[in-house]
Amino acid sequence: MRRVFAVALLLVLLASTASVAAAAPSGVIGVNVVLNTAYTSAIGADLAKYGKVRNVVPAISAVTLQAKASQLKAIQALPYVASASPDAARNGAPVDAVSATDFADGLSTWDLDAVNVTNYGFGRVESYSGAGVYVAVLDTGLLDSWRKYFPEERIAVEYAIAFGGGGGEVGTVSSQPNKWEHDQNSHGTHVTSTILGYDMRGTAINGVAPLATVIPVKVLNQNGSGWSSVVARGITYVADLKAGPLADYPVVINMSLGGPELDAMEKAAIDYAIEQGVIIVASAGNEGAAGMGYPGAYAPVISVAASGWVGEWKSGSWWVGNVPDPTNAADYYITDFSSRALAGQDLDVAAPGSWVVGPYQLNSGSVASYYYLGGTSMASPHVAGIVALMAQKYPALTAPEAETILESSAIYLAPGSRTIYGSSGAAEVVTWGADATGAGLATADAALAATP
Repeated sequence: MRRVFAVALLLVLLASTASVAAAAPSGVIGVNVVLNTAYTSAIGADLAKYGKVRNVVPAISAVTLQAKASQLKAIQALPYVASASPDAARNGAPVDAVSATDFADGLSTWDLDAVNVTNYGFGRVESYSGAGVYVAVLDTGLLDSWRKYFPEERIAVEYAIAFGGGGGEVGTVSSQPNKWEHDQNSHGTHVTSTILGYDMRGTAINGVAPLATVIPVKVLNQNGSGWSSVVARGITYVADLKAGPLADYPVVINMSLGGPELDAMEKAAIDYAIEQGVIIVASAGNEGAAGMGYPGAYAPVISVAASGWVGEWKSGSWWVGNVPDPTNAADYYITDFSSRALAGQDLDVAAPGSWVVGPYQLNSGSVASYYYLGGTSMASPHVAGIVALMAQKYPALTAPEAETILESSAIYLAPGSRTIYGSSGAAEVVTWGADATGAGLATADAALAATP
């Protein structure tokens, strides 16, 4: 159930999810092909018998085709094809939204207290800040006004990029170097604010990893949707950075996006990135009992469910809350929208994803504004930030090590129910099972203690 609270002096924004057709009216679809050998011109010529070759990605031996849906089985049967699947829709929209320099000494919000990187008020619990770690945010990019919210030195403009296209009608995935900072959606800006913190009209708000360096990689369009072929190109781009100019730095990817299937090309890109030393964190999805989204449900990815705090709207403030004991599981719940893990899906941990405040504008030219957003999109950057802290402490940290540490140090959250209250005081009971929590609630202090 989606919840919308009416709050004094705050506006309500219901995030719309644009539907993306999987195929063009002509029956032509995008097909993502992963080869079992290196691409050659002969392979390209043979594939051209089945459709139009749009892109070749040599690093992961992948090809994108425009082809009729009826040709998919024939393409899958080709001897040089390891796997082939339709280009899959991806979406990063939040569930609901309510209007609402170095930020290491900034004011804490309830969600940062919940993951135990800050205490109530200003300052931090942990000495680690993410310094020297790059976090690539694969999302909608940043608003034109991003400099109102983030220090310029925290955004790696030299590596920022946008990818667009994909799908059956367009096919080609193209690079658009400057579009990353002209977002109209705000999703990527809000996600980034959880990692870095942000300026709220002159007041510094803390972040999970306020001295990390964010690489904006736009892979979703202006309505927050896109295609797995585009996401795969973004992942490969970051992997190549890790293999090249960022070889001496830890690199984390956050993907607050997903869709119902794991695409072959996306899987190959994830495997390639992890081989290069990249650690990937992704949202679990907002589909409740319908199951997790991909790439989050893919086992090598660290997936994050959305938790909430029972005192969110009882703290006497709209967004600043003093969580009495971040290690007390009785203070937390799993949101009703957070995707539950089905058979074959891998859910790792949970983090705050219910009513997280951050910069959010209705269009890129607006005056600075701030909204609460609810969704696993908001949970994922909390864990990506924690991983950045872990990687600062131990720069050689690998993806399997990070996942093992997070799971082994998580606070167990047993299946159960909680009564929670909205801003109006209305009570609501939320219930979850063992399929909703993964290993439990992620906290920075426990994860850092377990990091070598």
